[in-house]
Amino acid sequence: QVHVVESGGGLVQAGGSLRIACTASGRPGSRAAMGWFRQTPWQEREFVAAITWSGDKTYYGDMVKGRFTISRDGAENTVYLQMNSLNPEDTAVYYCAAAFFGPPVLTRAQSYDYWGRGTQVTVSS
Repeated sequence: QVHVVESGGGLVQAGGSLRIACTASGRPGSRAAMGWFRQTPWQEREFVAAITWSGDKTYYGDMVKGRFTISRDGAENTVYLQMNSLNPEDTAVYYCAAAFFGPPVLTRAQSYDYWGRGTQVTVSS
């Protein structure tokens, strides 16, 4: 059984930085494309960033381009999201997802097979 676990959320001031991490475990030897989405109580789940299983391509939502960077550990299904120049509009629960089967369209939530429970990121003004 695959488990997806996020870590590293918290409270940060506007203009600050935060790095969150995610690991998908339970399928030894299988590489997954990984993605981050975020959601607030008043908005639908929004695509944030994604990275292919090989790490050769990355994708970003328009709201975070130039501020967020996704990367992955070369040997594991572990990804990181470095978030810089945070603003209060970035406040949300951030969900990590893994796509083992595909080829997936990484900007679409429907492409992912497994999801984490989310980690809260709060940006104060």
